[in-house]
Amino acid sequence: MPVQTSAALQPFLGSEIEVAYDESRVVILPIPYEATTTYRRGCENGPAHLLNASDQLECYDEELDREICYEVGIFTHSAIADTRNGQSVSSEEMLEVTSKTIYHLIQEGKFVIALGGEHSITTGVVEAYRMAYPNEPFTVVQIDAHGDLRHEYHGSIHNHACVMRRIVDMGLPTLQIGIRSICKEEADLIKEKQLPVFRARDIVSQPDWMERAIASIPTKRVFFTIDLDGLDPTLIPGVGTPEPGGLNWYSLTTFLRRVCKSHEVIGCDVMELAPVADSVVSEFTAAKLVYKLIGYQALAQGW
Repeated sequence: MPVQTSAALQPFLGSEIEVAYDESRVVILPIPYEATTTYRRGCENGPAHLLNASDQLECYDEELDREICYEVGIFTHSAIADTRNGQSVSSEEMLEVTSKTIYHLIQEGKFVIALGGEHSITTGVVEAYRMAYPNEPFTVVQIDAHGDLRHEYHGSIHNHACVMRRIVDMGLPTLQIGIRSICKEEADLIKEKQLPVFRARDIVSQPDWMERAIASIPTKRVFFTIDLDGLDPTLIPGVGTPEPGGLNWYSLTTFLRRVCKSHEVIGCDVMELAPVADSVVSEFTAAKLVYKLIGYQALAQGW
């Protein structure tokens, strides 16, 4: 199982803070896969741009009053399921290598943050945690503008618009945050299965949404899947399908920190960064979000 850093992608936060794999608690796993994007393409370039932007982050987190990167070993894994440069990777191949790679990392005690790539990758990510925790349920908490609950889209059940339907079909509990675009099929499924959804328009008007959302999580363990279009596109315009009216930075980070404190977060992914030419806003914000996730997990776990 390869664990070396890819020569094509720079380490998260740059080479100065990188540690050896055996000394790391956190593994950043780039998955630059794109096959089913239906609007604005480019998310296969998201991991590389995020990693490049991370080199400009301050190591000191002013919120946490810590230099997290020097206290928590962070290792950047080589890229898997890479479709850059026209390389052909089927959805089945992507899901298999994703689940096998992440399962191996979990078994070695690593906290994994997967970087996409398109959101269909998350099916393989979550499958790895199902294998690792076969008798211990966990809730998939989704930050997203879209429901992603279609049975199939454009002839594929592994389209990025179907990822949460695949997770629901796995029998896992879900919690959707920031949703503001769904089709009739998805609306009907939400009603039929009584799926908990905190829509963006309700978040704006209901000050207690965060308390109610956290209280609705039915399991001790949580997995975060974050589609960056869950944030308002004024903050991150570089996504495949930008939707107005998303979460602001402090609503999102406060929610993530509180869930890390109240529950056991077992892993997470950050998906759908599609860089914009002549702008670094999206990738820098995404990189800072990844660093926040590491910091909140370190705080909650006592690292």
